[in-house]
Amino acid sequence: MNLYKQIFENNQKWVESKLAVDENYFQNLSKGQSPEILYIGCSDSRVTAEEMTGIEPGQMFVHRNVANLVPNNDGNSASVIEYAISHLKVRHIAVCGHYFCGGVKAAMQAQDLGILNPWLRNIRDVYRTHREELNDIADEDARYKRLVELNVQEQCINVVKMASWQKRFITEGLPHVHGWVFDIQTGKLIDLNIDVPTIVKGIREIYDLGTTEI
Repeated sequence: MNLYKQIFENNQKWVESKLAVDENYFQNLSKGQSPEILYIGCSDSRVTAEEMTGIEPGQMFVHRNVANLVPNNDGNSASVIEYAISHLKVRHIAVCGHYFCGGVKAAMQAQDLGILNPWLRNIRDVYRTHREELNDIADEDARYKRLVELNVQEQCINVVKMASWQKRFITEGLPHVHGWVFDIQTGKLIDLNIDVPTIVKGIREIYDLGTTEI
């Protein structure tokens, strides 16, 4: 069957399955959203946020781009985060990378990738920042996986640098920031248990807005 056609047939079956359980499902869904989680993940077609987490529509606000980046000069991700924090009032922000990420792999290669160069430079900067640790890892695959993890950590740091996060965290202690990695080989979602409070203390001298104690 043609995949494009199948999409619409699948959609119809999905609609019917939802209405069979609750005839007001879509009417209720259209009334608004109040997700608890902002998910920032990779655009990779193998890593679908809703499917791997089992989250239902309305429970998670999702932003995806190549290699799950939160660059300081990217208005797209910044707007998503601002909206999620200030308007949707999410309680959690999860940055989720994945092993065997094509974007991270490309950033490890010494080659010109055209329009991708400025975007992938963000990952190369992560490598530069952690080059001593990464260069000490002899196995290339292990180094690749560690860079995936460090990239997630760096994007979490980029979130806590943002004014919208700091302002709300100061008053409410929310949202909590988490770093996750999805292991494609096992299907498991891994919490990196990133110590955000310690990271905040380490960067406050430069990135604190100076409004009050974080």
